[in-house]
Amino acid sequence: MELPAIIAIAMSLAMDAFAVSVVTGAAYKELHIRHTLRMAMFFGGFQAFMPAVGYLAGLTVRQYISDYDHWIAFAILAAVGLKMIYESFKIKSERRAMHPANLAMLLALAVATSIDALAVGITLSLITSSIIAAIIIIGVVTFVLSCVGVTIGKRFGHFFESGIEAFGGLVLIGIGVKILIQHLFF
Repeated sequence: MELPAIIAIAMSLAMDAFAVSVVTGAAYKELHIRHTLRMAMFFGGFQAFMPAVGYLAGLTVRQYISDYDHWIAFAILAAVGLKMIYESFKIKSERRAMHPANLAMLLALAVATSIDALAVGITLSLITSSIIAAIIIIGVVTFVLSCVGVTIGKRFGHFFESGIEAFGGLVLIGIGVKILIQHLFF
């Protein structure tokens, strides 16, 4: 898989964590750097771990679905993208209750924001033979965007949180369409 596609997937997957980080920064302006780094570590770690789990699960069925794997990759990416777009328009009041000092809440949010990455990991097992670079990039991008999100939230609130998440969903759908076109026509 090409590096730009992996980076685009990583940025798209990180949009949920970024949105939570923006809201957290807006709601808790007294956050210290340790809170920001802890939140970014949780989000980045789970965003890297879940695609690895999905990749391993996908490897177990890859031989059975190789003739139509591009359709499955497209369907998974489109479904995740559509889910992200749908969720970007829902009111997310439960995110405001999150404080980075509460480890149980942080763990729950890290898992919740990385479920999409599990599905993308299955897709990666169908289109690439190496997952290591992808999971490192996904984890690092999520870590960085989470830190940036808290900073933006502190300064500007959550004016554009939903738009960013919807954009991430559109990017995932676009990557799914690209995979489908490449397999059908090239």
